[in-house]
Amino acid sequence: MKKCCDMRGHLSFLVLRLIGKEPMSGEDLRKELEKRKGTKPSPGTIYPVLKSLNESGWIAEVQDSGKEKKYHLTENGKKELRDATKRFMALFCDMQKEFQKIREKIK
Repeated sequence: MKKCCDMRGHLSFLVLRLIGKEPMSGEDLRKELEKRKGTKPSPGTIYPVLKSLNESGWIAEVQDSGKEKKYHLTENGKKELRDATKRFMALFCDMQKEFQKIREKIK
């Protein structure tokens, strides 16, 4: 089975995490990412990610969400988010140890 977050980029992971908190539209995601990183991703960046996650069965369109398409996590998406979070935590926890070693050398 295809993995969402294969470390080539973090955007799919971030989108899954954000949609996991509440249903969001592409524009909602762009605004939230702008708050976090200071620049607003283009629609050409966000919408292909949404399409890919939808085609993978990890997100689905919220029915009756009004004018904008909003997405929520599917059961498969919740499982993939849990698995991806474990992979990311393993990577970053390992990096944390490396950063600590560097800090100790600098002192």
